[in-house]
Amino acid sequence: MTKAIAVLLLLAMAVQLIKPLGLPGLRRRADFWKIAIIAFGVWTIALIINETF
Repeated sequence: MTKAIAVLLLLAMAVQLIKPLGLPGLRRRADFWKIAIIAFGVWTIALIINETF
């Protein structure tokens, strides 16, 4: 599951660099780093949930 999340978020970052997504907070190409922060948080939560079960 964590690999799938990583791949999807890397694709979102690549798309953001090519053509901005237009979502609130992601209107410029330079905002791709925000996706990286979200990715880190989601990945951390997925790892914690995976370890507890």
